[in-house]
Amino acid sequence: MTDHVTDDSRRRRRFRVSGDSMYPALRDGDEVDVDLDAFRDRAPRAGEIVLARHPFKRETVMVKRVARIEDNGRVFLIGEDPFGSSDSRGFGALAPERILGLVEVPTR
Repeated sequence: MTDHVTDDSRRRRRFRVSGDSMYPALRDGDEVDVDLDAFRDRAPRAGEIVLARHPFKRETVMVKRVARIEDNGRVFLIGEDPFGSSDSRGFGALAPERILGLVEVPTR
């Protein structure tokens, strides 16, 4: 994966989705662009799909949907598949600095 700069001077990086935790929004093998600067000036919003660092597996990044922003500012993330997703239902809400970027969902 390499960073690249687009015409609007925002850093983007391409990732390949692994697994079905975000199906049907994203499928195993989908490639998505992530805007690494999206949250430079604003917080994530409920409903957005984001790239985040896993809280217990430092080298693992994950793609999840923002379910809500909690009163303490932490971000509660969920996968589309409630039975096949490692997400905030299991490990709790994440600190905002663990949110790495906004996923641009491919059109089908």
